[in-house]
Amino acid sequence: MFNDWKNDSRNEGWSIVKQSRRDFVKTGTASLVGAAAVLHSSELFAKGLRLPLGLQLYSVRDLLPKDYAGTLKDLGGLGYREVESAGYYNHSAAEVGKAMSDANLKLVSAHYSYNDLSAKLDDVLDFNHGLGVSYLICSFPGKDPAGKKSAGSGRLAFTLDDWKWNAGQFNTLGDKVAAAGMKFGYHNHWMEFVETDGVVPYDELMHLTDPAKVTFEMDCGWVVVGGGKPVSYLKTYGKRISMLHVKDFKLDDAAALAKHEPKPVELGQGGIDYRPIFAEAVKTANIQHVFVEQEAFTVPWMQSLTIDADYMKKIGAAV
Repeated sequence: MFNDWKNDSRNEGWSIVKQSRRDFVKTGTASLVGAAAVLHSSELFAKGLRLPLGLQLYSVRDLLPKDYAGTLKDLGGLGYREVESAGYYNHSAAEVGKAMSDANLKLVSAHYSYNDLSAKLDDVLDFNHGLGVSYLICSFPGKDPAGKKSAGSGRLAFTLDDWKWNAGQFNTLGDKVAAAGMKFGYHNHWMEFVETDGVVPYDELMHLTDPAKVTFEMDCGWVVVGGGKPVSYLKTYGKRISMLHVKDFKLDDAAALAKHEPKPVELGQGGIDYRPIFAEAVKTANIQHVFVEQEAFTVPWMQSLTIDADYMKKIGAAV
């Protein structure tokens, strides 16, 4: 609903393993042994961030429609304290607010595609303002309706003119969102880091958006998949980036990586080293929130998100 890219056919092949709460209690502890080698080493510790443990709720997109309040309570029980929405599954603001409160979760931000924002911005603003949301994040860009058709396809169908057009739209949205008492931001995927007409689109967005109107939520995993370096972007644009998404992928499959389709895995079990990323984030002193986003599970979901939570705490990124 909220995110065009997240309906990609490439996601359909990823196996999502589910588990009941009762089964997790029986097996959860033993199943974490595989992550122990990653987590016990003191060299993983990155001092300084120690932000509330956050989760992008897209991670549990298959569970929320079936048991919204119960799933949120499970997340609270795993130690997550802040969340970012990925749709509200036909629940009213009152129902969402109660479920968050009962789960001891703070709803910090909300994701919407550009198409959803442009089509129903007033409704989006009213709903989220009533929930006390601080950030509205554009999760996928739009195409300039008057622009030229690209020779590319899929994620690479965006032209440089499209990215320039998006920057202008983001500035306009930033004004309107600010007037409603929230902050507007943009969340990247991998295509923003693929050079287009000699320009890296992410750099173009940074240059053409007004810092007073548009913040950035940098998805570190997708930066890497796109060929970028999260540390370099934090060094260059640290004051523009206020939130991070944290995820891991297997990066040793050259064919999958060439197609920007690496296998998602739990934090610490793939090819992305978050120690230098978080160390640089500490230096920028501008990161306000960090959200784990588990694209797919390789183990039962509560076990998976426990591995992620333990990783974030062990390296000092979350409390």
